[in-house]
Amino acid sequence: MSGHRINRISEDIKRELSAIFRTLKDPRISSMITVLRVEVTNDLSYATVHVSTIEGEAKTAESVKGLKSAQRYIRRELGSALKLRHVPELRFVADNSIAYSAEINKILKGLHLEDKEDEENTDAESFGAEEE
Repeated sequence: MSGHRINRISEDIKRELSAIFRTLKDPRISSMITVLRVEVTNDLSYATVHVSTIEGEAKTAESVKGLKSAQRYIRRELGSALKLRHVPELRFVADNSIAYSAEINKILKGLHLEDKEDEENTDAESFGAEEE
């Protein structure tokens, strides 16, 4: 199968899964769950779904357990939405990249604030030196 078709199917699955996740009623599944990417095998037999929540790794792992228990329902809904001859078996994987990137962003903001404080201190020192 061509790579273009696999990519298109992966994006279609990703879009439909996002819609299906909003309809799930399982309390283990976070309402803030995000499908980061979907990797489909060449023969369309398996699809690895990388999901994450903004609430952290523990909530993501709990959401994955809920998704695994609802896998048959999700697969049936996916099949009716996409009209594929063979709907891939779904494998859900917790991915902490959102929490990781939020942590990096927090660190970078801290560095940016430190740089501003250093600039203000050096400006004040140089201003004081000019007056003397």
